[in-house]
Amino acid sequence: MSIAVRNISKHFGAFHALDNVSIDIPSGELVALLGPSGCGKTTLLRIIAGLESVDQGQILLEGDDASDRHVREREVGFVFQHYALFRHMTVFDNVAFGLRVKPRKFRPSEAEIRKRVTRLLELVQLGWLADRFPSQLSGGQRQRIALARALAVEPKVLLLDEPFGALDAKVRKELRRWLRQLHDEIHVTSVFVTHDQEEALEVSDRVVLMNKGQVEQIGAPHEVYDHPATPFVASFLGSVNLFHGRVEDGHLHVGEHALQVGGEHDATDAAIGFVRPHEFDLLPANAPGSGLPARIQRVIAIGPLAQVELTRHNGELLEVSILRDSLAVLGLREGDEVSVRPRHIRVFNNNEKLAA
Repeated sequence: MSIAVRNISKHFGAFHALDNVSIDIPSGELVALLGPSGCGKTTLLRIIAGLESVDQGQILLEGDDASDRHVREREVGFVFQHYALFRHMTVFDNVAFGLRVKPRKFRPSEAEIRKRVTRLLELVQLGWLADRFPSQLSGGQRQRIALARALAVEPKVLLLDEPFGALDAKVRKELRRWLRQLHDEIHVTSVFVTHDQEEALEVSDRVVLMNKGQVEQIGAPHEVYDHPATPFVASFLGSVNLFHGRVEDGHLHVGEHALQVGGEHDATDAAIGFVRPHEFDLLPANAPGSGLPARIQRVIAIGPLAQVELTRHNGELLEVSILRDSLAVLGLREGDEVSVRPRHIRVFNNNEKLAA
């Protein structure tokens, strides 16, 4: 089922939770709503579900206006962060609950319910826990049971609100991979809310970046990461180093230093350059060519990469990511003076849209 969000606005008193938001989600797609706390992503998810009313706008499900439909009529499954399982019911009965409370004329037979629940428990790889109670499960197992319960009623849309937020990092990573595999099997249109950028980029087909009740950018994970449309997106996704200066003759002038930028950029007296840690060359201080002088303050060498923390002469901090073997070949250590040369700079003019 496709979802179309059309000019949705929502206020809570003087607070603008959503401000004229529009999104199209094709049938079968897995979409992440990503942004900082308070950006409106959970409010939007609840509006799609029918759990929250709108001040303005429409929700279209498969082209039909569902704005005034009750949540029971929208054919959505909802998975909450804190599982919301019934503690007095077994795993099997939790998954079967939504089927057993359907109106009699729509309710499957008990045999059909048993068959469907058994199949779902196998799908989420927890059939062996059917007779256990929620208190006997781990957090990751409870969340998979909550997902099976949402799928039991065969929803046309699956909505997940921070589904892995209450779990530790290792379990969260395992469940992210599992959710992606599950979606590839069942292909139900799915929307999940997260503030974890790694989660959004790893799992989703497309990412909707939200900030202060508005959509900043929509795109495939690699698109929003490699080609951010606004300064917010550039700074929110991954680590970045910021350089304030002016653009002239194809260079970003930072103090007395000129850094070459690609593409066509209009001259401006106020520009911001964004460079990710892995987009630098780290060179000895006397290396030829343009670069920014800096001093190595700390080297964190864990795994194949070294994170190098540096200080510019004006006191600003920089972070550079480099292969440990490359750092060893350069022979650079803490306290050394170096030259830091960006290979790629994303330039924004006056905090507006991307300049190129």
